[in-house]
Amino acid sequence: MQFDDDANLDTSEVQDVRGSRIPGGRATVGGGIAGLVALLLGLFFGVGPDQLGLTDGDGEPAASSSSAAEVQQSCRTGKDANTRQDCRTVAVVNSVQDYWRQEFTRRQGQYAPARTVLFTGRVGTACGAASSAVGPFYCPGDRKVYLDLGFFDELRTKFGSSGGPFAQAYVVAHEYGHHVQNLMGTLRRAQDGRTGEGSNAVRVELQADCYAGVWAHNATRTPDESTGRPLITRLTDADIRDGLDAAAAVGDDRIQERYQGRVTPESWTHGSARQRQVWFQEGFSTGDMARCNTFR
Repeated sequence: MQFDDDANLDTSEVQDVRGSRIPGGRATVGGGIAGLVALLLGLFFGVGPDQLGLTDGDGEPAASSSSAAEVQQSCRTGKDANTRQDCRTVAVVNSVQDYWRQEFTRRQGQYAPARTVLFTGRVGTACGAASSAVGPFYCPGDRKVYLDLGFFDELRTKFGSSGGPFAQAYVVAHEYGHHVQNLMGTLRRAQDGRTGEGSNAVRVELQADCYAGVWAHNATRTPDESTGRPLITRLTDADIRDGLDAAAAVGDDRIQERYQGRVTPESWTHGSARQRQVWFQEGFSTGDMARCNTFR
């Protein structure tokens, strides 16, 4: 995965609050990566803590801006994205939103951008307070993606993903898939409280995987608004394999087998490893969001 060294990164799309304190309130109750209960249920890597059932019930204000604001200081160009993980996240957010902005315009729609919040430990959101144990998530209440970069180490060491830059990009693109669903009114279909292989919760997650694949298909041909050139200049077959491997690693069946020793499809919330790979591949092979109808 390679970025245009000379491209300018738009750090306004990423809010860096790593190391800052949340104003008041308690952290999310429950776990995800660090908590066995959410590991068994597969309730990370999705939508906000209120929908995950992990909020403490008190609405929390958004985390205050860090005085360090590392990405604003250090992530200037595509060259920075080629050498730093946090800058790479900025570049992926830029690329993903460049694509969806242009795709919405092509379809006579209007894309509303979403910021990604980088945090450590815990964070306050419009969906409630959350800890990094929940994993990456999208909060429809404030239209933001929340990400503790430590998750990428967990993805490799605890869930057996091969890792790699594109595995990380897949995670970010999946969360922005939820933002697209929110803008289109699809995301609310996951809020009926049902779980299981054919549930709306699973179908929403698989569609977000498909949307991540659609972006990947178009990433190297989507012009950056500041340069007119694609921000991502190269994606290899190995990159896509890393993305598919990450998708499989967070399949409900893989997580259940690893942590409870048996697979219980009736409790699935995100889909099996194979389902997640199939739908990412569908998006990647076609590049067409219309092919991502997981509700049919």
